[in-house]
Amino acid sequence: MSINRIGTERRRMSKIVIHNDTIYLCGQVAKDSKEGIAEQTRTMLEKVDVLLQEAGSDRKHILSATIYIKDMKDFAQMNAVWDDWIIEGYSPARACVEASMAREELLVEISVIAAVKSLAD
Repeated sequence: MSINRIGTERRRMSKIVIHNDTIYLCGQVAKDSKEGIAEQTRTMLEKVDVLLQEAGSDRKHILSATIYIKDMKDFAQMNAVWDDWIIEGYSPARACVEASMAREELLVEISVIAAVKSLAD
């Protein structure tokens, strides 16, 4: 069994955990929490792209995404950004739930599980 932990600066979590050929990302939030839902979603997904690349993957290899949204009134705006970001034909399994956030100004957070990109990809 192979487990690789990346970004373990914080005692409570790793940014990335790779177990065999599966990548688990810690929850990602916006770069600037003062922005609205569309911008928070966009920058959150940019961070996912960076972490996936660091782990040897990309958005074509996302298996599952769980999105936590502060208020479902923002669901359509968040989905518009998501729909532009996700590659057609590579939609992961996904759940979206309304949730309290760790900080009041955060509107959205995502947790991602992905496969490692193989040489054949």
